[in-house]
Order: sequence, then C-alpha cells, then structure tokens
Amino acid sequence: MTELDDLLLPLDDGPLAPAPVKESGWKLLIVDDDEDVHAATRFALAGVRILGQPLTLAHAHSSDAALALLDADRDFALILLDVVMESEDAGLALVGQIRSRLGMTETRIILRTGQPGYAPELAVFNDFDINDYRTKAELTRTRLITTLTAALRSYRQLREIADSRRGLELIVRAAGELMGQKGVLAFGEGMLGQLKALLAHPFDGFFCVPGEGGEQAAPRLLCACGRFADKAHTAHGIADDGGALALVARTFASGRTLFSGRRGALYLRNSVQAAVVYFELAADAPALAEGQRRLVEVFAANLSACFGKVRLVEEVLSSAHVDGLTQLANRTRFILDLDALAAVCEPNSVVALLDIEHFADINDGLGHDVGNALLQAIAQRLRQELGSKSRLARIGADVFGLIGSEELINPENLFRIFATPFAVSEHSLPVSASIGLSRVLEGGLSGISLLKRASIALGRAKSSLHLHHEYFIAEMEDSPRRRLEIIRQLREDFDAGKLALWYQPQVALDSGEIVGIETLARWPQADGEGFVHPPSVFIPLAEYSGLIVDIGEWVVVEACAAFARLRELGLAPRHIAVNVSMPQFRSPHFSTLISETLARHALPAGALELEITESVAMDEPKIVANTLRALKRAGARIAIDDFGTGYSSLNHLRELPIDCLKIDRSFIDEIGADTSGGEAMQEAKGTTRGGMFAETIIALGRKLGIATVAEGVETAAQAEFVRAQGGTIGQGYFFARPMPFAALVDWLAARRAD
Repeated sequence: MTELDDLLLPLDDGPLAPAPVKESGWKLLIVDDDEDVHAATRFALAGVRILGQPLTLAHAHSSDAALALLDADRDFALILLDVVMESEDAGLALVGQIRSRLGMTETRIILRTGQPGYAPELAVFNDFDINDYRTKAELTRTRLITTLTAALRSYRQLREIADSRRGLELIVRAAGELMGQKGVLAFGEGMLGQLKALLAHPFDGFFCVPGEGGEQAAPRLLCACGRFADKAHTAHGIADDGGALALVARTFASGRTLFSGRRGALYLRNSVQAAVVYFELAADAPALAEGQRRLVEVFAANLSACFGKVRLVEEVLSSAHVDGLTQLANRTRFILDLDALAAVCEPNSVVALLDIEHFADINDGLGHDVGNALLQAIAQRLRQELGSKSRLARIGADVFGLIGSEELINPENLFRIFATPFAVSEHSLPVSASIGLSRVLEGGLSGISLLKRASIALGRAKSSLHLHHEYFIAEMEDSPRRRLEIIRQLREDFDAGKLALWYQPQVALDSGEIVGIETLARWPQADGEGFVHPPSVFIPLAEYSGLIVDIGEWVVVEACAAFARLRELGLAPRHIAVNVSMPQFRSPHFSTLISETLARHALPAGALELEITESVAMDEPKIVANTLRALKRAGARIAIDDFGTGYSSLNHLRELPIDCLKIDRSFIDEIGADTSGGEAMQEAKGTTRGGMFAETIIALGRKLGIATVAEGVETAAQAEFVRAQGGTIGQGYFFARPMPFAALVDWLAARRAD
C-alpha cells in the first residue's frame, strides 16, 4: 500500500493517459518525484472544467526538471508542488526561483507533502506568496478541485489587475506621446496606433470627424487602417461599412463611447469639434471582456483631453517664433531671418543689436511691471519708426535685433529714435542704448555668424566710454579666436608638463641677507629660447578658463618640493612665496592642500608664504579673515600682493592675520622719477609722489608690526630710498632676475661663498 491508497480514487495498475484537451484553458504544472501522484492527479482532473475553462497539465519529476520547463515556458496559471523531493527543501527552493529569478508573481502555487508532520514556517508563505499548503492524504478529488478553483480564481483576478495596470501605463504613455502631435491628422494616426497596442489585437478602423452636415451627416475619415485604409481623406466618408457608420452615428448622437460585440467607437471632443475612433476586431478574436471595455473607456476619456489640446498645440507652434511680451519676432525667428539675409546677401544691408542701458536698474527701482511696459513701449516705437521697412526682434531680456538697409539702421537714426523719453505708466523714462552693427558685405555666412559679429561689435560698444556704438570689423573676431587658441595650447602644454617655475630672491635691505624667494610660473618655448607667452597674458587666460586652480595647485606642490631641496643643500632662506588666485583661495580644499604639502616635505611653519592680491583680501572680509586664519593654522605665512592699488579698508586690514605687505612696483617705479615738474623741486623735497605712496605703505607696515617688500626695485637709489624709509625687504632686477631652479642653486651658493 502506498500513500496514495486514500488519495482520490483507487487506481488501476496500468498507466493513465491524459484526457485530450481541444481548447486552450488553465495551464497547470505538476511537480512531484512520485509517478503515482502524477497519475492520480491526471485521473482526478480528467475532463474537469474550472471557471468555465478546461485544464492543461504539464509534468515534472524533480525541481531541476521543473525549472528547465519554466525557463522555456512561464505561462502557467498554477503549480502543484511537492515540498520534499530530491532534498527536504527542494520544493521551497524552487518556489524562491519561481518568484525571484523567473519573476512569476501572478502564478499560484499550492504546496503538497506526503509527510503530515512537515510544514513550512509561516514566514515562507508570506515571503514567497504561497497560495495553499495541503498533505497529499487530505486532497480528495473534491478537495483538490475546490482548492484549484480558489487558486485559479485568485490567478484570474491578479491577471486582470496586471492587465489593467499595463493598460493604464500604456494610456499614460500614449497621452504623453499624443500630446506632442502637431495637428489633428497626426493625432488621429497616433490614436489608432496606441489603441492597437492597448487591445493587443489587429483591427480595422478609422479616425473621423463630422461631415459638412454636422454630427448627423456621414463622417469624414481623416486617417484609417485595415480595410478602411483606402477610404481615408475622402470628403464623403464611406458608403458601405457593414454597421460601422451606424455605430459611429450613435456615438456622435450619445456623446459617449459605445461597444457592440467586437466593435467599438471611442468618443472624443474638444472645445471646437468632436471626433470618433472606430475599431472592429477580426472575427476570430475574442470579444472584449468587461475589464477591457473599461480600459478602452478610460483610454478614450484620457485621450479626449489630449484631443482638446491639439488646437492649443497648433497655436503654440504658430507662436514659437514670437516674443510673448512685445509681439516682435524672437531670437529663433531672428536667426532664421538672418539665415535668409545671408543667403541672398542683400546690398546695403545691416544687422544691429540694440542693448538698453541700465535696464536692470529700472526693474529693481520701479518694478518688473514698469520694466515690461518699457520694453513694450520701445518695441512699439521701433515698429512705428522702422517696422515697415525692417525686421525687428527681441532676442534677449533687454536686447533688440534689427535688420534693414543702412539708410535706416545706422547709429544716428537709432539714437534719434531714443532721444525722446518713453511714457510708461506715470513715468517719463529717458532711455539710452549701446548699439553693435555689422554690415552684410559677403555671402556664405550663416545667421549665427551674422549674429555673432553684431554681438562682438555690441560688446565693444558697451565697453566704450564715448561712442556707445561700434561697427564690426574682421580684426574684432581675431581677438576672441586668438584667446581661445592660447587657452587650448596652454591646457595641452600644462597637461604635458611643459610649464616651468622660476624663482626670484627677496633681499633684506639692511643686511643683504636672502630672506625669501618668490615662485613665478613661466611658459617656456620647446627649444628653451624665450617664452611662448608672458605671465601677463597666460595667467589671466588661465583664470578665465578655470585652469588656474590646477596650475595653482601644481605651483604650491612644486615650490614646496624645491624649497625642501634647498634645505637639503643648506641654501634655503626663511620662506618661499607663491601667488594665490581668487578661485584657488575660494576652494574649500585649499587649506588642506597647504597643510598636507608642508607635512609631506617636512617644512616648518612659515616656510610657505601665500601672496593674495588686495582685491581678494577685501572680498567678503569676514569670510576672507576666517580663511586666512585657517591657512595660518595650516602653517602658511600671508602676504598682501600689489598693495596700494586696490581699495583696502584699514579697519578690515587690521582684522586680517597678515605677515607682510608687498608694495606695488608702480609706486617703486616713481621713486627717482621727475613727476613734480623739475629736478630742483625733486631734490628739495627729497621724494616724489610715488615715493610718498611707498613711504606711507612702509609706515603703515611699521605701525601694524609687519614686514614690507618693495617689488620691482631696479636701481640703487630705489633700494636706498626704501631702506631709508624703514622698508625691510627688496625684490627686483637690482638684486636678481627670475631664474630657473638650477640657476637659483648656483646663485645662492655663490652668495653663500661671498
């Protein structure tokens, strides 16, 4: 006797053949290592229909065989699974694979076991969504069918929910895609395609609107598919439709979506007109279930809102080239006009950009409403004066573009237009403008190129203190092109390690001792003869391009390495100085770089001096003071470079933890120069205006208890003057020119020998 003696019905010894199934129904997978169980299950379910559908059984005798079968076919509604097969947990392990790896979340699973004392933990049911658990002994035929019925009903509900979810996702996606259509015809074609995806069946159908006689007349097909495809775009609709026109007419009359068997008519309406999407499925396709019909109704309602926006989209597209505030052409339209102008190269044509000066002040002082009204008033006056013979546009917040003949578009005429103040609200606003102009002298240019030329001229005009207008000339284009070429070359040479550091000593004026060295970045030529560009050219461009941060970090690291080498040679002065740019100084990682670099080379505190300009020091003084204190804690000295050329507040200066003031070389240059009218006067005063500035800075340093360094000392008289006034350190060609590291070592060694 086996465990199956009490299961289902007594079995004959011969094998049972499965009952043939002629129609598709519920697919069940039986997984068990006992062939008797498979045979008993086939016998019990032979000819059974559950929820109106027959059963199709598949069999596997191990978890591995079941997994291989499911890898090939996952379309199973239910799995009857033995818990204990080749191992005690083989069935549970297979459940994990089914749910996790195969992703079969809707398939129902019923566990069966021949060991009454074995039952999975409750957590297993929750974790793997197990539908039921039964011992084989308790599954009589009636109980088996009852259990399967409950599980398959659950499966059907899950499938309906999943189908609805997928349908809703498709509806949302369809709405997004159809919203972007540019007209009713394109919308209709898209609607037919999206409906075919929703129904998952091919169909014959069309998208139609009422004919000339209104909704009661035969519809006019705008687009169609299937058997109606050759009737699309016909003015009189279709004559013989086999019932299609009747359903469409009822839909227009009722104002709602209707169904009839395998046919449907979706009703759409916007503020102007109605439309109907008609479809009919093939004769062998199943009729729409209730859930599918509800989805189609949701689809129609959702897409009706999109249909309502089609006209709005058309209006938006028609206004894509118009500035909403001034109703002039916008930048996009202006560039298209420039393209047309460049193509024909109209003689005597001019492109102009007109920038309203101090417009931001009007917005800030009088409000944006007044600012907008002013722009509208300017646009109106330009129309009155130039509109009929010129093309006008608003291409920026306060920038207008003009195209026309030079007889009209010229500085004198444009300034005349702005000579009279603009009456805006309760204000009479005088308005001035900067104008950049470019003559169209050659063909083959693009609209963007013409706009660029006028923009370059406008930039020159805005920087002019007198003219407020500029015509483009070819040389203007060379300057930015050259600047970009230098930046490109600088980046390549820096990445290739071709930049170099040179060093200039700083000398104590009272003793002649070498007290410091300033590090200077150089860009040498490949042959070592001369430089590609001087620092006055490439350093500002490095700041402009953002490369200065990387260059600055490299200078700090290399300078500290060089100073450590000098210490090893016994030639090191008290400190080595590097210049710090604004972007470096603002970097949150800068103080960390300083402390780590000093530690890496075992340099003492004060060995590295950071030179920041006066403008950096005075930018947001509280933040600057905190940053400088952090750098001091990291072990750096602080010097203010080019002192006297900025706008320092002495009160703020007193709050900064600085060690040194560097007197700008422009003040040193004037020492000994005749700036007061004659040598006799100079000798009588013993100084000059430049000398007085230097003397003042030296006195300020002495009062603050900090050192002063005179930059650009080139003569003995300048050195003596600075020393006599109490200056402590000099730097310049009088003492030594900047030199590469090897030359610096030789120079320091020679000084040490003397």
